[in-house]
Amino acid sequence: MVGNKICAMLGIKYPIIQGGMAWASTPELVAAVSNAGGLGVIAAGGLNPEELRRSIRRTREMTDKPFAVNIVLWQVLMEGQMDVVVAEGLRIVMTGIGDPRPVLGPAKQHGLLVIPAVGSVRHARRVVAEGVDAVVAEGTEGGGHVGQVSTLCLVPQVVDTVDVPVVAAGGIGDARGFAAAFALGACGIMMGTRFLATPECPIHPAYKERILRATSDDTVIIGTATGSPARCIKNIYTEERLAKEHSGMPRDEMRLFGIGRLRMAAQEGEVDQGFIPAGQVSGMIDGLKTCQEIIEGIMRNGQQILRRMGRLSEDIVV
Repeated sequence: MVGNKICAMLGIKYPIIQGGMAWASTPELVAAVSNAGGLGVIAAGGLNPEELRRSIRRTREMTDKPFAVNIVLWQVLMEGQMDVVVAEGLRIVMTGIGDPRPVLGPAKQHGLLVIPAVGSVRHARRVVAEGVDAVVAEGTEGGGHVGQVSTLCLVPQVVDTVDVPVVAAGGIGDARGFAAAFALGACGIMMGTRFLATPECPIHPAYKERILRATSDDTVIIGTATGSPARCIKNIYTEERLAKEHSGMPRDEMRLFGIGRLRMAAQEGEVDQGFIPAGQVSGMIDGLKTCQEIIEGIMRNGQQILRRMGRLSEDIVV
């Protein structure tokens, strides 16, 4: 999009970013999104430095377009990852909701762009003051780790508060969400759940099928008791997890209870006992589409909606 701040900053054709999702955002998906004009994002969570290096190089074999790496802000997971990102010459780093300072220092030292997700206005204000280049305002409708504020309320408040480009995320899965994000003042969107339901995404078919069958009522937030709330699809695991949270199980025991659950769902197709991150937008997804079909459809129809909104505004009498 000509003149779009995010497109100009990131060197991409369309202002659409793919969320970094562990076990899902692999080179195949990342390259497909970037080749279609968006920004693909490798999920570094769970990868050791050498695995991350291989993922970056594999992605480069499949695309000559820009892509990013998402760094999980847990020290035990990110050890050595920024060294790889710098050594491999990447220029864009995304982070999840949390404190991006461990990433920000080395990134700025080497001229990298840093774009964190934020779940509140206070968080957005703080990370911008620390020197990030843009922010993703992620509403509680989204999948995975989320805050407590809805996208509709969060995005315009963040836009009004910060002086860097704002990307909207959470509950966006089609052209209507794209147009709404721009109406709220964002200059781009980030989607995760929508890209899970694609042929290029490597998660188990049972995981994809669970998303296709889900309604917006089929998601729930777990992890509030451990300070790490995450939205996922309801199943036997979430029922047991919430019961343990309400019973006051210690945090360390709770974390142990959840270890390996994402891999169970994403790799093994265990959708009853596994952890299935997905947003409320699941209720809008009723079929698999390629990344190119998703991105081109959103851009084509989204721009039509925005033009139609412009014509409608001319008919409103003030």
